[in-house]
Order: sequence, then C-alpha cells, then structure tokens
Amino acid sequence: MQHRSVSIDNGNVGVNERLTAKELVLRAARRRSTYIAQAISYLISAGILALYSYAGTITIAVSIVYLICGITATAIFLGLSEINFNDRFKDHYLTVPQNIVGMTIQFGGIYLAPEVGFYFIFILFIVLSFGALRMSARETAFVWTYSTFGLTALLLMTDKAIAMPITTWSERALLLACAVTALGRCASTGLYGSSMREALYKRGNELKEAHARIEELAQLDELTGLLNRRYIMKSLNAEMARAQRTGVACSVAIIDLDFFKRINDQFGHPVGDEALRTFAVTLLANLRIIDKLGRYGGEEFLLILPDTAKDQAARTLDRLRAIVSEVDWTAISAGMNLTMSAGICSVRQEDSADDILSRADAALYRAKDAGRNRVVAA
Repeated sequence: MQHRSVSIDNGNVGVNERLTAKELVLRAARRRSTYIAQAISYLISAGILALYSYAGTITIAVSIVYLICGITATAIFLGLSEINFNDRFKDHYLTVPQNIVGMTIQFGGIYLAPEVGFYFIFILFIVLSFGALRMSARETAFVWTYSTFGLTALLLMTDKAIAMPITTWSERALLLACAVTALGRCASTGLYGSSMREALYKRGNELKEAHARIEELAQLDELTGLLNRRYIMKSLNAEMARAQRTGVACSVAIIDLDFFKRINDQFGHPVGDEALRTFAVTLLANLRIIDKLGRYGGEEFLLILPDTAKDQAARTLDRLRAIVSEVDWTAISAGMNLTMSAGICSVRQEDSADDILSRADAALYRAKDAGRNRVVAA
C-alpha cells in the first residue's frame, strides 16, 4: 500500500506521522461532513435573519452579508481540507482557526444588527461548545479569551443597543425560532460528542484486542504455534515457584524428535517444518489445559506438567510417545516416520530452573543412548 508522509505541527510540537492514502481519504470525508453541517447552520441563521428583515426589525443586507461570510469561510476551510492542507497539523480539523473565524462572524453580526444581537450571542455558545469537543484545555481557554475580548469590546466600547425584540407576536415567534434552532444545534453538538465517545470507546476496544493479539503472537513460536522459548521458560519459573511455595508436585520433560536432521536432509526442510507442526498439534490435542508446551529450540520441546508426580508424568509421556509413533507420517511424505524421546524430572524444593533442565536433559540423553523412542525419568 502506498504511504504518504504527513508532517504534523501543533504549537511548538512537531510530530511525524505516516498516513496511508486510505486514511487521508477517510479523514477528508469526516471533515467534509463537519463542513456541510456548518454550512447548514449558517443557512439556518441567515434564514432567521431574513425573517427578521421581513418583519422590519433589520435590513435584508444583514442576512445576505452574514450568509456570504459564513459560506465563504466554510468553503475556504473545505478547500484546504480537500487538498489535504489540514493533514499538516495535529488537529486536522483546524478547530481553533475555525472557532476564531466563526466567532468573528458572530461579532460582526452583533455589530451590524444589534437589534437581534442576542441571537448571535446564542450562536457564540454553540461555536465554543462544539469546538471544545476537539480542543485541548489550553486551546479552549484561548478561544474563550478571544470571545470574552470580543464581547467586551462590543458591550463596553461601543454604544450599540444589543437586544432581542419581543414586543409583537411575530417577534416573539421569531425569538422562539431562534431558541429552538439554537437548542437544536446544541443538541446536535451533544450527539456529535456522544458519537465521538462511542468511536473512542470502539477504537479503545480495538486497540485492546490488537494489543492482546500482539501479546499473544509475541508468546508463540511462529512455526508450531506453541509457546516460544522465552515464554515457556517464564512459565517454568512460575510453575516452579508455585510448586515450591505450596509443596504440590510438578514435573518437567524435555522432548526431542528422533533423527530429525535425517528427515530434513532426506525429505527437505518444508517437510520437516510440516512434521514439526503436526507433532505440536498432536501433543496439544492430548494434553490438559493446565499443561504447558513450548518449543525449546530446533526439534526440542519443553513440557511442564503442574500437579503431576514423576511416575504419573512418565506414564503421560509414554502415552504421548505411543501416540506420536502411531501417527501416519507418510501422509506428509511417503516413507517418512517420526518418533520422540523424552527425559523427565520433578521439581525439588531447592531447585533452580537450570537444575531442573539439567536433570531432564541428562535423562533425555539416557533415553537416546538406550535406543530412542522411549521415556526416561531422572
């Protein structure tokens, strides 16, 4: 898949993030829906202003200028989004610039039409609440400060009589329309925040599942699917500690596939790999859930049998040896046969992992010296 490098700059922080072409398209699509909603919001406000002009409260020019400013600003941000300019930044929605521009338009509305100035103040609340969903605390404080200075300038540094007429029935009806549409946009902001939380929750679960899968893969041997050497040794240490702490029996076996080098030499490494996989599946299918089997190295495997005395472990390993010898190995390659040998020992109170492995390995060599295809207990 083709990758594109996107440089992200947020304040004084520079971050490099590699985004795929598909991710860039998805980002642009999500931004596009936001800009469409923003344009609809400007259309609603311009429509209400037009009704006020029809009622004689303000001139129609206010509605037209407001709509032109809102749609133009939205179109500019949309254009930047479509050329992926936004993806240079950590906040690819450009929330702070959008909030500043949106608030500036509302300030302009208050200045040009103070007769309905409180309607634009309603919209300021919506702009800030929507932006706060995506802004950091520092960014929200900056935008809030900008809005505070803007309102201070309009209220204390001008003689504009900012109001909201409610004298006539039509003015009251228009006030109701202002309140209802403003509340509707507040509700949509809440729904947007809820969808963001749901998306984050879903993404969090996906990341947890991915992390669990990565953790699982990090524990497994790639060829056989058994625990790899690192994790079978970790399991050995854990089971040893439990057995020595509680006094319960625990046995350990090192298993070796007899004459496996000959199989690789005679039938080839792909056949040898398939034999290892078949062997691993065969043993796993005949072990308890609490037993732990791992690839110790090459064709050697380490089997941990918790709550199992040495005699019982010997019977278990001999049963496994018989099962392995009865597998139809010719299904993998004609003329192939495979057997196993194993050395067993039990965990003692004073044992270290090296002590146990050394005794099990010594027992394994005795099994080999005795002719292979057998189990020997230390």
